[in-house]
Amino acid sequence: MFGRREPVPFAFIAEADRFRSNVTPPPRERASAGQIAGRWLLGLTIVAGLVGSLVIGTPALSTDTSAPGSQQQSQATDGR
Repeated sequence: MFGRREPVPFAFIAEADRFRSNVTPPPRERASAGQIAGRWLLGLTIVAGLVGSLVIGTPALSTDTSAPGSQQQSQATDGR
C-alpha cells in the first residue's frame, strides 16, 4: 500500500490495511424459478410501458406543418 506520512502510535492500526478475514460468508441462495420469472415479468412490464409511452407520445411531439387546422385556414383565405 502507500507509505504513511506520520508514525502511527498503535501497531494494530497500521496493520489494519493488510488484515484479511479467514471467515467466509455463507453462499448466496439461488433464486427459485418463480422469482426469476417474476423478475423477467417485471422487466418486460417496465420496458413495455416505456415503449408504449414513446409510441403514444411521438405523434404529440411531431411538428407536422400539414395539420388539418392549417389547411382549413388556407382554404378559407383562398375563397375570399
